[in-house]
Amino acid sequence: MSPRNRRPADPSVIAAIHHPLRRRLIDLIGVDGPATASQLAERTGELVGNISHHLKVLATAGVIEEAPELAKNRRERWWRSTRSSYSWSVADAGGEPAAELIATVAEERNLTHHADKVRQWFERRSEYGDEWVRAAFATESWLTLTPERLTELSTRITDLIQEYYESPSDEPSAVPVYVFSHGVPARP
Repeated sequence: MSPRNRRPADPSVIAAIHHPLRRRLIDLIGVDGPATASQLAERTGELVGNISHHLKVLATAGVIEEAPELAKNRRERWWRSTRSSYSWSVADAGGEPAAELIATVAEERNLTHHADKVRQWFERRSEYGDEWVRAAFATESWLTLTPERLTELSTRITDLIQEYYESPSDEPSAVPVYVFSHGVPARP
């Protein structure tokens, strides 16, 4: 059984997601909600034309979609996310060398993205109160599992995260929190 949000390793989707600017756009739309190219250009410091190009690539890949009901006029285009997260495996590439290469590079970029978010927290945690510093966590464990049990663990973690995604905190103290998990065979 694979996680419900797993997409096959379609090289165009994987490549679309893991371009650095497009990854940032996905994060901005996912956290802050629907936005226009102009708003995203302002938040990223990029040119509107460049943002529009990358939004079209993401839309073609099915990662975002237009939200026409938000437009105030026919020229205004709003974009929203189509899902909360993505998961795939190099094995989904089916032995196709080009697809495997794209998925492998994307995995490396993904790991860098995860580590960068933690480094960002380390650099900025003094801007948060003591309750946030105490609440932030890291955990690691050595487990002995079969592939089936690792898949089960992945599904349970994904379901738990999805539960929190579907019921976000609406209290004034709530802020976006980045959560990621890896479970891989390894050696000490």
